[in-house]
Amino acid sequence: MRQLWRQFPAVLILGARQVGKTTLARQVFPKLPYCDLEEPATRALFTADPRFQLEERERTGLILDEAQAVPAVFSALRGLIDADRRRGRFLLLGSAQPTLLRSVSESLAGRVGIIELDPLTAVEARRGQPRLGWRRLWLSGCFPDAAAGDSRTWWEAYLRTYVERDLPALGVSTEPLLLRRLLTMLAHQQGGLFNASSLGASLGVSYHTVQRYVDVLEQTFLLRRLTPYARNIGKRLTKAPKLYLRDTGLLHHLLNVGSLEELDSHPIRGASWETLVIEDLLRREQLLHPHSQAYFWRTATGEEADLVIDRGGTLFAFEIKAGSGRDAAAARVLARCAADLGARGAWVIGQARGTEPLGPGVVRRGFEQCIDWMP
Repeated sequence: MRQLWRQFPAVLILGARQVGKTTLARQVFPKLPYCDLEEPATRALFTADPRFQLEERERTGLILDEAQAVPAVFSALRGLIDADRRRGRFLLLGSAQPTLLRSVSESLAGRVGIIELDPLTAVEARRGQPRLGWRRLWLSGCFPDAAAGDSRTWWEAYLRTYVERDLPALGVSTEPLLLRRLLTMLAHQQGGLFNASSLGASLGVSYHTVQRYVDVLEQTFLLRRLTPYARNIGKRLTKAPKLYLRDTGLLHHLLNVGSLEELDSHPIRGASWETLVIEDLLRREQLLHPHSQAYFWRTATGEEADLVIDRGGTLFAFEIKAGSGRDAAAARVLARCAADLGARGAWVIGQARGTEPLGPGVVRRGFEQCIDWMP
């Protein structure tokens, strides 16, 4: 954030609702004036005359929360920035990726630095207050308030607010009951290949409706669409993307999993563990290497790597196991996948502590040894 603040006139922080954007902004820049554009009186003032409000409030900088609530503010910002190209003037926060990025691309291209704020990583939760272990994070999810409190109650309130208030406020027309049913179906198929026609048939709607809802869930940071890696490789490969609800707390809430004991015996355990590890790795990868891309790898014969990170043409392959990870057969498959990909390294990540070689080019790492590690 500070680096972008020194580089651009405006900085945009994107992230899901309740992920901590406002907390982060006010802790990093405690002296900046703060405006919540979803507050009715403030929104009315900015809607009536955004240029005047910005000029009157911005002296040494200004935080504008939920900036997408007043689309006219982006045109006003462009005029102010073009008149004075001082860096570090406006800090914009928002939770609606499509609305914000459309406005930014139309009005603020080249004038704004963008950073996405994700929920907590395991190392952040361990170092914070209260200190939380990764098993707690796995069960409750990685949103700060969910991880530190009653996650079931928190997630139910979050879902109701998301469906009944947030989406309509973003101009997204949805049927709440249908969206809830789709979320539950996606939870049961966590990490599965996306088949809009099959989901539509089960829900009694067209595949176009399913695709639109999936786009909305992805653009509001609740869903990850992981695409298959296929670049100049002469093999028959899976072409459909995999879908993951990005937070395990939401996944467990939708499936009525309320304790670690229930999770340990639940059929979703493997997919849930895969989600936790993938999200933790990718959140830290984004900070260390912002331009990296994430994929999975699966051949037509079923050989698979759960996660492939493409760091500027250098590939790293990961297989994620909910058990110990000491699986010689999985290591052989991963070694073949890594060879096909030309990956620089390959790792099996499981729950057993420690690290050990499993085969040529393949290393097992416990998640405990991964929470502050990246290849």
